[in-house]
Amino acid sequence: MAFFRPTSFSGLQTLGKYPMFWPVPRRQQLFAVIFHLPNRKHVKCFPFTTTSQSAIPVDPKATHMLSTKTRSKGRDGEENKGRARGDTSSHPFSLFSAGAAKRRSKNQEELLMISKKNDIRPPEKPLSVAEWEELREEFKGISKFEDLMLERMIKCNSSIDVAKSLLSMVAMRKGDISYNLLVKYLALCVRQEQMAEVYDVYDIMKVRFKTLETGASSLLIKGLSGSNRWREALSLLKEIKKVITPSKGNYGDCIKGALNNQEINLACELYHEMLAKDLIPNLDTLQAFFDTGKCVKDNQLKSELLGILLYLRENQLYPGEALMQSIKLWFESIPGEKWEGHLTTINNSGKCPLCNQNMETIHLSQEEYNALKEKIIKDVIQGTDTFRKTTPEELEEFQNFLENHPPYDIVIDGLNVANVSNKRNQSQTLRDVIFHLAQQNLRLLVLSRKHMLTGPYRWKMHIVAAMQKKADFFFAENVSEDDPFLLYATLHSGSHCKFLTRDLLRDHKACLPDSLTRHLFFKWQRGHQMMLSRYGPGKRIKFQPIHTYDTVVQTTGDTWHIPYDEQLVERYSYEVPTKWLCLQRK
Repeated sequence: MAFFRPTSFSGLQTLGKYPMFWPVPRRQQLFAVIFHLPNRKHVKCFPFTTTSQSAIPVDPKATHMLSTKTRSKGRDGEENKGRARGDTSSHPFSLFSAGAAKRRSKNQEELLMISKKNDIRPPEKPLSVAEWEELREEFKGISKFEDLMLERMIKCNSSIDVAKSLLSMVAMRKGDISYNLLVKYLALCVRQEQMAEVYDVYDIMKVRFKTLETGASSLLIKGLSGSNRWREALSLLKEIKKVITPSKGNYGDCIKGALNNQEINLACELYHEMLAKDLIPNLDTLQAFFDTGKCVKDNQLKSELLGILLYLRENQLYPGEALMQSIKLWFESIPGEKWEGHLTTINNSGKCPLCNQNMETIHLSQEEYNALKEKIIKDVIQGTDTFRKTTPEELEEFQNFLENHPPYDIVIDGLNVANVSNKRNQSQTLRDVIFHLAQQNLRLLVLSRKHMLTGPYRWKMHIVAAMQKKADFFFAENVSEDDPFLLYATLHSGSHCKFLTRDLLRDHKACLPDSLTRHLFFKWQRGHQMMLSRYGPGKRIKFQPIHTYDTVVQTTGDTWHIPYDEQLVERYSYEVPTKWLCLQRK
């Protein structure tokens, strides 16, 4: 990375007006880039990169309007000025017009700055220091011009040489490169896999700064993990752990670095460490394990890969198409086992058309249901999680309410359903759903809040009264959490009872004590949760179908069935994939 060097250096080359350097000894460069240079005329050139999370969002309509007004003022400013004076003098409240004009002027200046920021585009070729100064002058008034320009370079994936030329200008002006600019330059280098630049920025940062914040450390972990210096990424991960829990991306990068260098045991240790911290691995991290398994024949790794499939099952996670293909190829590469994989769709009967294997039923056995009910009541309903937003007295009142009513067929999260459509008021939406279900002679319980009855947000009482003729209502306190009441009422009514909400209930997973209970909970949820898939005023109400079979990774020993997400097919979070990988051992 050719940073800053004396002009007398014989290796100086030029690219147009931009000074460039041939590679030189790294240590010489590192001393040159401490950036506290006493003589700025000795500053020459530099490179840089980062992630651009801080780009400023701009309303395109406002920007367009502003630019039009600005051009108009340039063409006939005198005429506009005259109209402004005329408007002010004729205003009946001209006493306040000066202050109003100042406010308008300030707002216009702010809009102008936003417009200017939006107009900044990085050059396609490196600029000289003088050219950068000229461009900087054009955007005079914009604070942190260099930061904004580097962010745009990251967004546009500009050439490293363009970024170097910008930092040369900064060094000439200030004699130093700030930490933030270094991190932005680092992000660009990591994105483009410019490893020599990544090494140099890292070495410079180690010299200049005692510690690095997690953003820079994460970039360095990502850059170094795919290089010959991948073990240094592990040291950075260790430093992050002293302060916070590393991200799943940090772990994933280190795992991939270990796998790329055949350090299987280390990769597995990192994988289990992140699971112990309740971090869900990225799919590309899991894919790296299976890709490695195709090349490395190791029984321990095979056991880990089968464990990953069971992890997907227990946590109701679905691989994408890329991971699915890696899983398929790994199975087919296992020596002596003769696996064959094919893609298919499971029909409504729950039978695989390729191998005739029946998928697992979605229904729990009575033993499983009783065990799950006991766990949920103990750990979710009666646990500390519930009383964060309700009280023991209110929960007891609800339990007495249920004891005094027969079992229900469907429990409805009233406000959740009421907010399903913006095309109609809440009370009317809930009324339509209740009337639709009541036509099927189902016993309904609606859970709602007391503000429906009193206060400024109360609903029309004739609509509430009409709904109460079709369903029982329980009105909780306005600050209470709905989910515990929803779960308790559904479980109390028996295994036939379903519940209607768009809430995925994932917040309560942490309250469940073990993976088996979590698996049973999600299975019960998939078999009992109803969701509106279609609703519109005056149109037919339609619910998302509940399959009779379970949509999770499953195996019989000689077969594996893995549901997966197709690459270009989007689905709602409450939907399940329709495509499966069927693996058979011949």
